Amino acid sequence: MARRAAIVTGASSGIGFAVARMLGQEGHAVTMAARRPDKLETARQQLEHEGIDVQAVAGNLAEEEAIARVVAAHRERFQRLDVLVNNAGIGVGEGVAELTTKKVDIQLGLNLRSIILFYRDCAELLKAAGAEHRNALVVNTASVAGKQGEGWLSVYSATKFGVVGFTQAMNRELKDTGIKSTALCPAFVDTPMTDFVKAHVPAESMIRSEDIAEAVRLLLRLSPGCVIPELIFTAPGGNLGTA
Repeated sequence: MARRAAIVTGASSGIGFAVARMLGQEGHAVTMAARRPDKLETARQQLEHEGIDVQAVAGNLAEEEAIARVVAAHRERFQRLDVLVNNAGIGVGEGVAELTTKKVDIQLGLNLRSIILFYRDCAELLKAAGAEHRNALVVNTASVAGKQGEGWLSVYSATKFGVVGFTQAMNRELKDTGIKSTALCPAFVDTPMTDFVKAHVPAESMIRSEDIAEAVRLLLRLSPGCVIPELIFTAPGGNLGTA
């Protein structure tokens, strides 16, 4: 059995990959989950080459069955869960009069519903870790769009507001179990998800995935008596932008 273990979703690139690497550096065995098998396997091989104990489970994490498979595979291999990172997400820009039902459902399913189901399916493992060391951690990737509504990203904003609210609820509900929850609310991060705006916001001026990973490293180091329920990341000067 690993000394510590983590699940990271959306782990094939960007924030998820950076956080998975950091967790491996901190001694966690890691289950990486993402939608595209080829890209995920490349990421897994890279971390394994760096000496990290890692497995990959591909699937559409908007689907309940895929979430169950990730959790079952993690339980079978590592038998424990100390950190859950709900990072998988998608944003689709549409005006409210042109909203496409399928795209609305994809965002609701992946950005919000999947987080709720991961909490449910991981509750037993997280509570066991919390009972052991009082420092089980769930990190939920939200966005500054979950703090300030964004036009043409209205559904994305709504899901991220939901992530922030659900994180707050989990801290209240699980406060006696040794499980802490933190919502990460970054502005633009230099990942493939922000390629659409890089003609106007240069990549070099954006937050880096490694910045987010370092913030999660901080959360790992907190004492059991300290919870940071929310972290907001902005550009210098407080420019929010959108994650």
